[in-house]
Amino acid sequence: MVNVMHEMSYVTKIVAMAMDSAKDSKIKSIHVLVGKTSGVLPYYLNKYFTKVVEGTPLDGAELICEEVPVKALCEECGKEYFPDKSNRYLCPNCGGKKAKIIEGKDIVIESITVED
Repeated sequence: MVNVMHEMSYVTKIVAMAMDSAKDSKIKSIHVLVGKTSGVLPYYLNKYFTKVVEGTPLDGAELICEEVPVKALCEECGKEYFPDKSNRYLCPNCGGKKAKIIEGKDIVIESITVED
């Protein structure tokens, strides 16, 4: 039940932000970037989106979720890389263990498409 409420709160926020942004325009779609480590599952965002928008000006709009992979910045050599389980998430350039996640942890509304 915890996951349901987690995704539901994100859907509610996405819908509110889209409606506020679009003003009186009819929204056709909302494109959302979902970070792999955000703790949010695109499946549930899509599942609950139709329920949340039912009877609102967004009824019939499409939610497009794009999962963003994790990208890290090695704090030892300064190179960016995509951590991989096969090398124990170490920097492939220097083998460093210290890294900062720079992509893949947020949820971002990338775009909102409205009817002309």
